[in-house]
Amino acid sequence: MTVSLGAHLGQQNMTMDELRALWQKLDGAGLDWLSVWDHLYEAPPAGGTIDHFEAVATLGALAVETEHARLGCLVFYVGYRNPGLLAKAAVTLDHLSGGRFELGLGGGWHQWEAEAYGYDFPGVGTRLDMLDEAAELIVSLLASDDGDGLRRTTFEGDHFRAADASCLPPPIDGRLPIWIGGLGEKRTLRTAARFADGWNAAYVSAEEFARKNQVLDNWCDAERRDPATIERSVNLQFAMAVDTVSAERAAADLDAQWGPMAARIRGGALLGTPDQAAEQLLAYAEAGADLINVALRAPFDHDALDAYVNDVVPAVRRAT
Repeated sequence: MTVSLGAHLGQQNMTMDELRALWQKLDGAGLDWLSVWDHLYEAPPAGGTIDHFEAVATLGALAVETEHARLGCLVFYVGYRNPGLLAKAAVTLDHLSGGRFELGLGGGWHQWEAEAYGYDFPGVGTRLDMLDEAAELIVSLLASDDGDGLRRTTFEGDHFRAADASCLPPPIDGRLPIWIGGLGEKRTLRTAARFADGWNAAYVSAEEFARKNQVLDNWCDAERRDPATIERSVNLQFAMAVDTVSAERAAADLDAQWGPMAARIRGGALLGTPDQAAEQLLAYAEAGADLINVALRAPFDHDALDAYVNDVVPAVRRAT
């Protein structure tokens, strides 16, 4: 049992200088993964009242100012960008990072920001149809090769299309990993089984993660895919603290931050003291997680983050 440990950085409520210092610190500390999210407003929703940076531009800086961690976005909503444009952005980020970028795709959920910025936000069934099409198209753009050095894709879907499109240069390693994010058992996990190199779940308990993991394995069997070829990851809301008193306060702050959504988020939050947090991470590793990310939303407890990086991460690595 080996598990990688990373951080999922919400690019909100911080200056760009603060974000840059944070990701350089975490990369220098040896975390295995750093990602951002694809939002135009803050999450949890607050009506567009909190400073928030766009994902692709942020990732460009992240790519050139780090050296070690794998990089990604968990996940890009396919309704915000044409898949061809997103594939080109992904390859560019791959080259900027020296081959460390991995592309996450999802069906989206933040209706409020979409409507505010003038994007259509159809029902979940249509959005998952869009995700299927976008994943198929992007995989083809990033992997197709006619044998003569040219990479060409033709695709005609209900939502997206491409006509003899090339995507040059190719990714540095010849291919670029694709992640599918989401919890839907009937559609999203099947899409992951069909197209993904990795699957990401957010804010679920270790027990629920294990159950979803098995659903993905079942879809892999249905798609005649080796389940071992899909990396499994989970994002946990960071609410750890350095002592018991601070842990109680951190849990109360989480409830206040998330409001009506708090009960669900708590199920997938890293809570308690460093020793308790290490036990939680090991439970997710036992449930099948190959990668565990702490999700950081400012303001957060910097002393607790230091304890996580300096104490919890080494302890978990020793145990796995």
